[in-house]
Amino acid sequence: MIKKVFDLYINIILLGLIAIPIGMAVGAIDAVFGRTLLWLTDVRMEHAYQLIPFLGVIGAVMVWCYNRFGGKSSKGMALIFEAGHGMTDDIPLRMILFTIIGTWLTHLFGGSAGREGVAIQIGGTIAHGIGKRLPMQDSAKLLLMTGMAAGFAGLFRTPIAAAFFAIEVLTAGVLEHSVIFPALVAAFTASLTSGYLGLEKFTFALSDPIALSWTLVFQLLILGILFGITGGLFSLTLYKLKQAFAQRFQNHVLRIFVIGLVISGFSLICWSGRYSGLGTNLISMSFAGGVMTWDFALKFAFTTVTIAAGFQGGEVTPLFAIGATLGVALSSYLGVPAAFAAALGYAAVFGSATNTLIAPMLIG
Repeated sequence: MIKKVFDLYINIILLGLIAIPIGMAVGAIDAVFGRTLLWLTDVRMEHAYQLIPFLGVIGAVMVWCYNRFGGKSSKGMALIFEAGHGMTDDIPLRMILFTIIGTWLTHLFGGSAGREGVAIQIGGTIAHGIGKRLPMQDSAKLLLMTGMAAGFAGLFRTPIAAAFFAIEVLTAGVLEHSVIFPALVAAFTASLTSGYLGLEKFTFALSDPIALSWTLVFQLLILGILFGITGGLFSLTLYKLKQAFAQRFQNHVLRIFVIGLVISGFSLICWSGRYSGLGTNLISMSFAGGVMTWDFALKFAFTTVTIAAGFQGGEVTPLFAIGATLGVALSSYLGVPAAFAAALGYAAVFGSATNTLIAPMLIG
């Protein structure tokens, strides 16, 4: 018994040491990816009418390349989850290149998507490749979660939240205690590395005084219910849209081309790409002013359609934007400060849609 406990702690310490170079590598890649993505976002905003109309064409090229050269990497995040659940032991390194370029193109040409999917795939691919070569028990799975934590932390610069997000999102309701230490080590290393390489993180300090009262508790309950419903609807809508698009368009290339054209048209109609990209513009306006009542609904619609069509990216940052703008929209009806409601929505809608609890609390 003592030997088993001793071996367990030795393995955890060894995984923690291995997590350091993983965090450094993933953080460096995250920095390049993230800074380039922000630059491409600026380019799109300056040349919206020259770039957004070609989203469908670029999407068709992306899917063709995935089908022709991507192999298993075309599964994207699904492959990461399959590896985490022991359904496959092979994540090709080419997935990193495909998902990075695919996400850059999605954002450059006006798709409404996030970026965490790329970061998690980067970290998961690198760490899983190392883990499956180690003789330790469950090393591939444990390092996969460690790499996921590094990817999220390197991009968002929230290491503690990233570690718990990686653990929570892979197996809902279960915390793998043995991976907490290496995940935290990798997350802090990745965050420090990407920060050193110039990738900044978003923060906003709430200044409105909030007094605890029974009225506030009631307001928080109402907000929580509405944020939870919104996050749940996001996941359900995304699932249903994927099914509907797959039934309507058997050809993946044709599917993303046609839906991409529709997204382009509506993106230009709706204030020249206001709902394109990450949604960081909406997040900034949520805390600085300028949000319109329907912003959350349109960002919701553009994001679910973009991801369901097959464009690369993720969901987290758009979920932040949806939650923040919804919070502002609800604040006037419930009598709470707009920035406070935006901050709550920022974290809560993300938590509801991803079925995570600890990570969104820490992000908040």
